[in-house]
Amino acid sequence: MVKIRAFFQKKDIIFSGKRYGIDALSAMAQGLFCTLLVGTILDTLGKQLGIGFLQATLVTIGKGEGAVSYTIGGLASAMVGPGIAVAIGYALHAPNLVLFSLIPVGFAANAMGGAGGPLSVYFVAVVASEFGKLVSKETKIDLLVTPIVTILVGIGFAYLVAAPIGAGAYAVGQAVMWATELQPFLMGVLVSVIVGIALTLPISSAAICAAFSLTGLAGGAAVAGCCAQMVGFAVMSFRENRWGGLVAQGVGTSMLQMPNIVKNPRIWIPPTLASAITGPLATCLFRLEMNGAAVSSGMGTCGFVGQIGVYTGWVNDVASGVKAAITPMDWIGLALICFVLPAVLSTVFCQVLRKWGWIKENDLKLDL
Repeated sequence: MVKIRAFFQKKDIIFSGKRYGIDALSAMAQGLFCTLLVGTILDTLGKQLGIGFLQATLVTIGKGEGAVSYTIGGLASAMVGPGIAVAIGYALHAPNLVLFSLIPVGFAANAMGGAGGPLSVYFVAVVASEFGKLVSKETKIDLLVTPIVTILVGIGFAYLVAAPIGAGAYAVGQAVMWATELQPFLMGVLVSVIVGIALTLPISSAAICAAFSLTGLAGGAAVAGCCAQMVGFAVMSFRENRWGGLVAQGVGTSMLQMPNIVKNPRIWIPPTLASAITGPLATCLFRLEMNGAAVSSGMGTCGFVGQIGVYTGWVNDVASGVKAAITPMDWIGLALICFVLPAVLSTVFCQVLRKWGWIKENDLKLDL
């Protein structure tokens, strides 16, 4: 047992919640961002701004009715499986040969996982990475052994679990979206608060939303919750962090406040209360839906990806005939839910807690 433990330590295989639940999940979100999300943004820019090279077909795969044409954005989006797998391998400190072998593994897992492909890739990439690390540099023919083991284990495991994981993830997402349509107020509160909290915690709300294909009204509630956390912390901590903190949290991530939350959990109350209000407003009053890429639901105002995702959904809905046009009310709702209400509500709640002595001077100070 001691020898096995020493071998795992030498191979940098650490069975921990941080390694798999934080590092790997955060890497999954980065892989999603650099492929699916960036691809979606490029396609949207190409169509809306009339940028020729972004709309041009670069390659067509297949023939006849089954042919699929790809733009630059389409090619980027198509690589979501490999992107996630390589990102996870990198987070798990996989050696080069393991890392590169995860490209076909990720593609296979995503394809086999169907609508829940991203979550399937997560589990498969973790297993393939660790098995690849076990054999890496253990033989004189490492150039053959490591890629073969990584690919066989990865695709074999994907064959066994990708479809069930994908189907399960999709079913959960559909259940949440169905419940939100059925009970928009209650689910608006729950989804907004839970996803918003996940965004501030050192885990990935974007990866969670992508894994469960969270779109529609539930996606809109998720956007509301994420914006409440990011904009809320950015504005209510302005006196301590000034403009640098405003940008870092409002366009970057509210996760920067985690060290301060650990010291004084009460600072989390204002943005969380704000999310409990903006969530049901998004679902019941403004009917704010995220019909773009599901990963955008968990991004909030990070690079304004959440807002771009909502806009992309509007454009797609108009193009398909589901929506007649983008209305002024749509824009008003987006502005209020994503920016105005989180800023105002969080500031008001924060001022109350400052008067009560629950939040003291410099409790929100960032080390920027």
